[in-house]
Amino acid sequence: MLTDKELKKKFVSEFAKNPTKYYPSSMKETGFSRKKCASCNRAFWSTLPRSVCGDSACCGGYSFIGATPAKNAMSYPDVWKNFSVLLKKQGYTPINRYPVSARWRNDLHFVEASIDDFIPYVVSGEVKPPANPLVVPQPCLRFNDIENVGITGAHYTCFVMIGQHRFETPADYKAGDYFLHLLKWFTEGMGIPMEEIVLHEDVWAGSGNFGPCVEFFSRGLELANQVYMQFRQTPGGYEDLPLKVLDMGLGQERNAWFSRGASTSYETTFPTVLKYLKKKSDVKTDEKAVKEFLPYASLLNMDEVQDVAKAWNTVAKKTSYDAAALKERILPLAAIYSIAEHTRALLFALNDGTLPSNVGGGYNLRLILRRAFSLARRHGWEVDFAKLIEMHASYLAPMYPELKNSLKAVPEIVAYEQEKYGATEKKSREIIAKLKNVGTEKLIELYDSHGITPETVKKEKPEVEIPDNFYPMVAERHRHAAKKEAKALDVNAPATEMLYYKDGNARTFAAKVLAIKDGWIILDKTLFYPEGGGQQNDTGTINGARVTDVQKFAGIIGHKIGNVPFKAGDTVKGTVDDERRKRLMAHHSAIHIVNGVARKTLGSHVWQAGTLKTPDKAHIDLTHYKTLTDDELKEIERRANEAVTRRVHVSKRVIERTDAEKKYGMTIYQGPAVPAKELRIIDMEDVDVEACGGTHVENTADVGEIIITGTEKIQDGIVRLTLAAGRAAEEYHAGMSALLKETEKILGTTNVVEGAERLFNEWKKLKKEREKSALATVESLRGEHVAVMPLSRAELLAVTKAGGTYILFGSKDRSIVVTSTKNEAAKLFAEAAKLCGGRGGGEGAIAQGIYEKEPDEAMLKRMRKIVDG
Repeated sequence: MLTDKELKKKFVSEFAKNPTKYYPSSMKETGFSRKKCASCNRAFWSTLPRSVCGDSACCGGYSFIGATPAKNAMSYPDVWKNFSVLLKKQGYTPINRYPVSARWRNDLHFVEASIDDFIPYVVSGEVKPPANPLVVPQPCLRFNDIENVGITGAHYTCFVMIGQHRFETPADYKAGDYFLHLLKWFTEGMGIPMEEIVLHEDVWAGSGNFGPCVEFFSRGLELANQVYMQFRQTPGGYEDLPLKVLDMGLGQERNAWFSRGASTSYETTFPTVLKYLKKKSDVKTDEKAVKEFLPYASLLNMDEVQDVAKAWNTVAKKTSYDAAALKERILPLAAIYSIAEHTRALLFALNDGTLPSNVGGGYNLRLILRRAFSLARRHGWEVDFAKLIEMHASYLAPMYPELKNSLKAVPEIVAYEQEKYGATEKKSREIIAKLKNVGTEKLIELYDSHGITPETVKKEKPEVEIPDNFYPMVAERHRHAAKKEAKALDVNAPATEMLYYKDGNARTFAAKVLAIKDGWIILDKTLFYPEGGGQQNDTGTINGARVTDVQKFAGIIGHKIGNVPFKAGDTVKGTVDDERRKRLMAHHSAIHIVNGVARKTLGSHVWQAGTLKTPDKAHIDLTHYKTLTDDELKEIERRANEAVTRRVHVSKRVIERTDAEKKYGMTIYQGPAVPAKELRIIDMEDVDVEACGGTHVENTADVGEIIITGTEKIQDGIVRLTLAAGRAAEEYHAGMSALLKETEKILGTTNVVEGAERLFNEWKKLKKEREKSALATVESLRGEHVAVMPLSRAELLAVTKAGGTYILFGSKDRSIVVTSTKNEAAKLFAEAAKLCGGRGGGEGAIAQGIYEKEPDEAMLKRMRKIVDG
C-alpha cells in the first residue's frame, strides 16, 4: 500500500492523462482552457493565453498589493458574512464553528482543517452531518509554521478555514456544480474578473483516501483549494468511496487581504490590535519595503531553508535594499505581527478549554505565548497581553460572540504565565552555566524540561547554533494526542446487552453464559457495570460465586470469577451489590454537578480533564491555571449543594451524535473522546449536560450532601477536587468528628484552636533557642570553616544560615553540610566526599549528604586547603 505522499505523486500524473474525467467539466464550460507552466511544469487552467501558472514564484510575485484586485473590498468579518449569504442562496446551510480543542477526536489535540469537524463518523457515513451541504467558519490551530508567522505575510498558527462541504453517494456527487458554486464567490462575491483567476490541477491524499483538487489563484495568491474526495486505496489499485466528500478550504485571512490589496494579511486580519501595537512599539510600516519583500518572503520559509543568512541575501538582491536594511524594516513588523497572531490563537484555545501548560495541546500554546513574551522583551516593548486578547474578542464578536465568555479569567491567566516565564528566565542562567556541547536535542530538552528558550541559551552561550526550524520541531512532537489501546479478549461472542441502562434500580437478573475465557464470564446480558469513564466496576455474585472485576472488551462485557461453578450454555442468576452501586451512582452524579458549577464559578476555560469514582470518594480534574482559593472552593461546594436541594431531574437519553451536538453544543464532550454513532446524554437542567456512559441517580436530591474534602494542583493547568457525597459524606463527617475528639485529647483541651496556638508558640520558642544556639556555635568556630561538630544535619544547616563558606561534619548522624558564597557548594562537596567516602549532592550555595569515614585531622587539613583555594 502506498503512503499518502506516494498516492499524491502517482495520481497527479495519472489524473493528468485524462483531466476531463477527473477534474470538473465546468472548468472548460466556463471558458477555462488547460495549459502547462513554462516555469514549474504544472498543469493549470485560465481564460486567457498565458505561459506561467498562478503561483507567485512563477508569475512574478503578488501583483494585488497596493492595487484594487477585487471590486468588493471586505473587512475580515465581512468575508464570512458575505460568503455564507452567497452560498446559502445556492443551497448551503451555514453552521456554527466547532471548538478548536478537538475533544470528539482521540488522535488530535486541535482542529487543523474544517473537515476535521466531521472525521471520523460523518465522512465514513456512520453519522449524518449537521446539514448537507454546509459551510462553516472553522478556526484551526497548527504549529508547524511558527517561525514563518510574521515573516511571510500569510502564515499563521491560528487561521480560519471557511469550509464548503458535501457528503454524497457516488450517484449524487456533482463536482462540476460544486466548482461553479465556489467560482461564483470569486467572480460575484469578491468581484474578481474571470480573466484574473487561474486554476491549478492537483491531488490531495489522507488516510488512504484521495481525490483530485483545484486550487484557485489570482495575482500570485492562492485563495482556496477545492478537494473532490472520491477514492480509496485498495491492494489492487483504488475504488470509489461509498460516500464521496467535497472538502473545500478557503482562507478567510487571504481573501480579506486580497480584497483590500493590503501590504500583508496581518493588516486586514487584526487591524485594531495592530493599531494598538504599532502605537506602543512606535513601529511604522514601510509600504515600499514590504511590497518589494513579500513576493519573495516564501524564500524564507523555515521548512525549506537550510541557510537563513544566505536566504535573506537572496531575497534582498531581488529588492532595492541590502540584507541588513531589509531586516531593519521587516523584523520589527514581523515581531508585532507574531504577537498579534499568537494572542488570537490563545483566545480561541482558552475559550474552548485548553490552557497553556507543559503537557498535551497546552504545550504548544505555552510555546507561542512565550515566543510573544520573548519578542516583546527583545524589542523593549511594554505590551498588555490581556488587553490584546480582549481586543481580538471584540473585533471578532460579529462572527464569534462566544469568545467574550472567556475574558473574565484572561488577565489572571496571562499574569500567571508571565510570572512563570519570568521565574524560568531567572533560574535558566544557573542551568545554562553548567552546560557543555549544546546541540539541537539538548536545546529541545531544555525547552521541554525547563521552559528555557534557545534564544536565552544563545544569549549566555553565543557559540550555540539554533536550528532555524526549532519551534516547529518542538511543536510537532506535541501535535498528536496519545491513543489508548483498547482492551482485548479473544472470544467469539455477540455484544453484551447492557441492562444497567434500561433499569437503574434493578439489582438481579437472569442471563445465559455464552463463553468462559481466562476466568472471564461472558453473558448475553448483564446488570453489572464494567469499569469505565473513571467509574469503578460493580461487584456482586453470579450463581453465588463472587464477581470481583467487570471489564468491557470491544462491546463484550467480561465478569471475573475465581472458581466458576457453571459452564457455557447454562442460565445463571446475577446479583449486583446494592450499596456499592448506590455509592458509585451518587459519586458519578456528584462529579457532574461539581463540573457544571465549577465552570460557572471559575469561567468557561474550565473543562473536565479526568475523573475517578469509587464507593468511598471521588475526584475530578479540571483545567484551571492555578490552585483554587478557599473562597472558590466554598462557592463551588455551596452551588453544588444548592443543585442537590433543588431536586433537579437527571435525564438519560441516547441521541444520534449530530443531533446531540446541535442541541447541546460541544461542551457535552467533557471526558475522553466517545467513539460511538449515538451518545448517551446525561442532562441535569441548568446544572450540567454531558455525553456519559456511567450510572447515575434519578434526581440530584438522591446524591445527598456533597463535601469537597481537598484540592491540589496535579500538573500545569490541571487542579484536582476530591469529594464525598451521600453516605460517603456522612462517613466523612463522622471521621472528622472522631479526629477532632482525638485531637482534643492530645492537646488536653476542648478548644482545638487555642491548643494548636499554644503548641505553635512553644515550637517558635524552641526554634529561637535553637537558632541562638547555632549562632553561639558559629562564634565558637572562631573563623574555622572546616570542622567536625556534635550536631545533626538540621543543626548544621541552622549554623550555616548565617552565611559563609563551610565544610561541616555532624557527628550525631554522620552528616555533611557544605555552603559556598561563590555557588561552588557541589564542587566542594565532591572534593570532601572523595576524602571521607561521602554521598549526596546539591547545587549553587548549598550541598549536603552523609559520610562513611570518620574525618581525621589530616583530612580536615586537606579540606581547609581546598576551601582556602
